[in-house]
Amino acid sequence: MQPIRVLLCDDQTVVREGLEAILSVVPHIEVVGAAEHGEEAVQMVERFQPHVVLMDLNMPVMNGVQATRHIRERYPDVQVLALTTYATDEWVYDAIRAGAAGYLLKNTKRDALVQAIEGIASGEAQLSPDVARKLMNYVTHTSVEPLADLSKREREILRRIAQGKTNRDIATELYLAPGTVRNYVSELFAKLDVSDRTEAAVLAVKFGIE
Repeated sequence: MQPIRVLLCDDQTVVREGLEAILSVVPHIEVVGAAEHGEEAVQMVERFQPHVVLMDLNMPVMNGVQATRHIRERYPDVQVLALTTYATDEWVYDAIRAGAAGYLLKNTKRDALVQAIEGIASGEAQLSPDVARKLMNYVTHTSVEPLADLSKREREILRRIAQGKTNRDIATELYLAPGTVRNYVSELFAKLDVSDRTEAAVLAVKFGIE
């Protein structure tokens, strides 16, 4: 199996070295580089083509939100996992809007971190419980049922997105072609006015589609 290439980005040397030490003992994960700030991370993504970037957010030169946006625009196949001390609303929302596929706090345990990297590399959204609660609060102001116009098939697919399943998983379970699932997912995002699987999953949970 091809190893998951991971790029680290954090302005604190001790954090970078700690993450590298943690991940270096995982056989199927390869740390390909470590950046000190967002601008360097963007440059390293072009050079090393990682599968996943572990991205701190509050950094000098270019913060993690800005770097995430640049990376997702230029390299859409590269997934970003925000890994930070902050669980405040502003950081959470900005990181997700910028295209982060997941958001974990730095007190996340090793096994959970490895699982999150594996999940993101395979296309699954990853959120720590604290962050998930904040995203839930973010959509509680919505008073109109946004799922009313979805077809039965679209609801089936949305339910599986909320369960963290990839397009390939969904295609297998529903006996659909992968391209058909991709089309359904694109239509779902447009109908729900969301930009990624994380936002879609939050709406699904809020309105009882799990």
